[in-house]
Amino acid sequence: MGRSSGALKGTGETPPSVSVSESGDATAVGGGDALSGYRALGRQAAASGGAVRVERSGDAVALGAHAVAISGHVSQVTLSTPPPSRPLDWPIRLGSVPVLASTFQARPALRDRIDRVRTGHATVVLAQVLSGGGGVGKTQLAAAYAHQALMDGIDLVLWVDASDIEQVIARYAHAAYAVEAASDRLLGQSADSDAGLFLQWLATTRRSWLIVLDDLTDPEAMQAWWPPSSALGSGRVVATTRRHDALLSGGGRAVVDIDAYSAEEAEAYLRERLSAAHANHLLDAQVAVLAEALGLLPLALSHAAAYMVNENVGCAEYLRRFNSSATRLDDLLPRNADTEGYGRQVAAALLLSLDVAQASEPVGLAIPVMRLAAVLDPAGHPRSLWTSDAVIHYLSAQHPTAADSDPRAVDPAQAQAALRLLHRYGLLVDHAQNGPRAVRLHALTARAVRECTPQAALPAVVKAATSGLIDLCEEVSGYDHETRAALHTNIDSLAECAGDLLWQVRGYYLLRWAGHRLTQGTAVSYWQQLIRTSERLFGRPHPLTLAARRDLALALFRHRAKEAFAVLQEDFPYQDNRLVLEAQTPAAADPEAVNAIPLVEDTVTARQQLLGWAHPATLSSQADLALLHWTHGNRTAAIEVLERSLTGYRATFGPGHPRTISVGNRLRSWREQHRRRWWRRTRRPSPPAGSAEADGGVTR
Repeated sequence: MGRSSGALKGTGETPPSVSVSESGDATAVGGGDALSGYRALGRQAAASGGAVRVERSGDAVALGAHAVAISGHVSQVTLSTPPPSRPLDWPIRLGSVPVLASTFQARPALRDRIDRVRTGHATVVLAQVLSGGGGVGKTQLAAAYAHQALMDGIDLVLWVDASDIEQVIARYAHAAYAVEAASDRLLGQSADSDAGLFLQWLATTRRSWLIVLDDLTDPEAMQAWWPPSSALGSGRVVATTRRHDALLSGGGRAVVDIDAYSAEEAEAYLRERLSAAHANHLLDAQVAVLAEALGLLPLALSHAAAYMVNENVGCAEYLRRFNSSATRLDDLLPRNADTEGYGRQVAAALLLSLDVAQASEPVGLAIPVMRLAAVLDPAGHPRSLWTSDAVIHYLSAQHPTAADSDPRAVDPAQAQAALRLLHRYGLLVDHAQNGPRAVRLHALTARAVRECTPQAALPAVVKAATSGLIDLCEEVSGYDHETRAALHTNIDSLAECAGDLLWQVRGYYLLRWAGHRLTQGTAVSYWQQLIRTSERLFGRPHPLTLAARRDLALALFRHRAKEAFAVLQEDFPYQDNRLVLEAQTPAAADPEAVNAIPLVEDTVTARQQLLGWAHPATLSSQADLALLHWTHGNRTAAIEVLERSLTGYRATFGPGHPRTISVGNRLRSWREQHRRRWWRRTRRPSPPAGSAEADGGVTR
């Protein structure tokens, strides 16, 4: 084993520090510390606070847990015992727990639901994951739990920014030192190792603890770093996230969905916030309406209240500015109104995860889906909209492709996958159990999306939404009142967002569908508004304007028949002029001519209901309808309509009246032509090309 001129053995729990000059080889047995060379001595010296100096040492053997073997000639040895470590000062608070917002709403019903989830679980400790969209107050709820834990004397309260997994590991490693989770010998090897030791300490300690993981963004990366169940039931985990992944509800965790304030909480917040700022004069009768307009979103309410105080603007005036289409969210909810230190503008906060979702599978569909959902009702629309041909075509056209390839077709499964992707990232809500309101996008999020949508992209969005809703309107059952109500509100939302653009993409069909399902009291004002819009866009004689006026007459007919008749009577000259023009214009020359048939059919129906089947105006419309059918080649329909018209003319004017005789002559002529045409088609072979018959000559 070599010569040994001396041996030094440290005492106490911590080995002494050592400094050695000209040391030789050494061997450690039984956990001793053998010091050989400068490198080994450096590690030993860093491990304690004492000191040992040895010169010209040789080989030696150390035995014992804390023995130091020194061989050779020892000329000088100094030893100092490190001072005893100070006891930990409990309770310990680590991380920056946010200050509670001004006039913080305790939300007792929601907190009671969170606590019931915890106490009702079978495991010893349960992590509650507070999941919800941006700005709903998840972080403030978690902060309330942290502040309550400090008041209750919980031994360890640790607040962790969980938006990045490296930050989680670093915070755990720091906490391991703070609570002395292991001996100095084990700590310090790596951040991952120290973090693992901290998690072991959480599982076995008798100390009470609360860990808050705020803004968790990567549930998969977090899987290995969830705090464990406490063997003694002394710990609790509260996490906040926008995500809705299934991973969050595994491992003994429970997900609690967090939504915006209730109407009462939102109004109370505005009142208390303005009162606290000595701005009671800004409160008026519109406070509840303003809270609703802001979507009851805590973040938006906070910014709005600060803006109102800064600008000395009351609720009614702020609401007027908010509803103005010329004002952007960033103007009304600016960064300088972030009095609670949230750190982001409202619009940016609401769309925080959109870029990440756009880059996730199915790649490139997140933004197109959000743009389409943003023009629909925030209260929700049916999932079946996303399988309609129009919406699938729209998504396919928006799908990113290589520069030298055609657009990649999107199938319904990918459209549904895009919805689920956005649901997982907390950008919208997709719950199939909500039926015709399954897909919801918060009103402020929708507005933020619309403001970020390029003007050139809007027509495609409106056209897809219009065509998709038309498909649903045509399929819905008359007994499915819930779906019909949902479609009605979605049409209203689309009309408000699209404005005049809706009239350019067949949107009038939707507007009429919605209007026909209104009560008599609301229908009259509805049709009057549509008439004003149609006259402004297309003019008084246009078929859409005339159709809207007929719908108005029908709405008036039951209780205000004279007004209904007056509306129709005013339209007779416009309708007759239009019908004559349509009858004289070939369909090939005027593509809009085919629209005259449904127009005249509506006219006949309206006049029959209001004026009677034998009224001269009704009979005139029937004759015009027959002429249009004949002009467009539907000779069977033309003859049937003219037969009904002839019956009416005979009843009203008598068989010898010139009008009756004229209609009768026209009917006989049409019947003869139709009969000859049928005979040639069924009894004779087709004439050879170039013959007189083939060229339109008369058959003798």
